[in-house]
Amino acid sequence: MLELTMASVSEADAGATAGMSMADAPSEPGAMLRVGRDRAVCRLATPDDWLFISRVHLEFLCGPEGTWQVTWLRGSHAEPSSEVRFGLVGGVPQALPYGGTAKLPRGGSGEIVIQDRTAPRSVNVGFYHEA
Repeated sequence: MLELTMASVSEADAGATAGMSMADAPSEPGAMLRVGRDRAVCRLATPDDWLFISRVHLEFLCGPEGTWQVTWLRGSHAEPSSEVRFGLVGGVPQALPYGGTAKLPRGGSGEIVIQDRTAPRSVNVGFYHEA
């Protein structure tokens, strides 16, 4: 099972946990969770006016052995208006390249931060992959 929690944080909300959302999916091949502005296809949806987040920004996909990966999907622009950092609990966050994919450790947890390049706001997605 993959469990996700998402919080949208702006300068005015710094330190607050308002807007927390949760989603989960079983670790079965082909299972998918998406994060973005399009509520029709994303289990975790960000505010509609946060245009630094694509309609479908992050895609979590379960592979054949029950392992999960996250992909920062390329949008309609050549350059993104956000930065994405990926980190495991206790580890150093690293940049996830635009269009890039990272594997989630089985039985591990961490956080993915989508940071607006033009304003002090972010979307923080915590993950826990149950072993």
